[in-house]
Amino acid sequence: MAERLLIRALKGGKNTKVVSLIGKNITKMPSALEKLPGLKTLYLQNNQISKMCPEISNLTKLTALNLGNNLLEEVPEEMKYLTSLKKLHLFRNKIHRFASGVCDGLQSLIQLNLNNNQLTWIPREIGRLKNLRCLSVNHNQLASIPRELCFLENLSELQLNYNQLVCIPKEIKFLKKLQQLLLARNNIKSLPEGLCDLFNLRILDVAGNVIQMFPTGFQDLKLREFYCEGNPLFLKQPVSAIKREDVWSLQEITSRFIMNQLAEKNPFLMKAIKWYPQVRSIISQGRKCAICGKFFLTTWLECVEFVPPSKNWKISRNLQLVPLQILICSYKCFYQRNPNLFGICQV
Repeated sequence: MAERLLIRALKGGKNTKVVSLIGKNITKMPSALEKLPGLKTLYLQNNQISKMCPEISNLTKLTALNLGNNLLEEVPEEMKYLTSLKKLHLFRNKIHRFASGVCDGLQSLIQLNLNNNQLTWIPREIGRLKNLRCLSVNHNQLASIPRELCFLENLSELQLNYNQLVCIPKEIKFLKKLQQLLLARNNIKSLPEGLCDLFNLRILDVAGNVIQMFPTGFQDLKLREFYCEGNPLFLKQPVSAIKREDVWSLQEITSRFIMNQLAEKNPFLMKAIKWYPQVRSIISQGRKCAICGKFFLTTWLECVEFVPPSKNWKISRNLQLVPLQILICSYKCFYQRNPNLFGICQV
């Protein structure tokens, strides 16, 4: 049956645009496909293909390729020759690595589906897929994601459900077009502050993690759907605020001055800081006080503020309050805010 379908496609020659060989028990990709230079869509899912044939490099007009539910063990190197490819489905294989250089030629790729594989890492080269809009890597074994992924400026949908992630890079704030972020069933303990800068985010799913609080400003996101069931929310136990003002170290004083001057765009410091990478490294750890808005290096006190979720959010059942992490730089700022609004937690 597969042979007849392929012969029929070959008779069309350059005019053949679509080939469908779904569920034909194929164990090897047909090398005869090289005779179809005009091919745009190739369906090969539900077979037993373990390797790509080198002849596929001739399919430079191919825009959609589905190799889901096969036996591939890597994202094949031959993919880099498919320079027109926009949609690539590799779900339900045995993929545990990316071949070297595979991302170099996929500059037109818009959608990449790697669900239900065995990936433990994503290469930094993923950042070269500048046109990627949808990345789905659900049901893998990822322990982290590279910061380079956060520079995919066209990414609008990121699915990372059912992995082993413990954190999300702070650089996620650069995904300005992100509309859907799915992180359910991981081991994430906290979300980065930069998440609150994603003003186009509409769907956020963090169900089944170990999150206790959300970053300051989280309540201002314009979400339409928010799912957080299965997290240990509200488990931070309040304690008495007994910590007094510490004597700041010279590094703390200097860092606060530099960070706040840079925030005010001091031209002298903005120019000088370029020559001091060690200083840049230190102040990159700076945080912003939730009360006075000034930057600091060492948190004096960590608090919890409970706020109601937006009425526009479609939310998890029984979620009436959202716990927000509030970082404070000094006792003066703390007493400017009514302490009854917080569950106080010592740092």
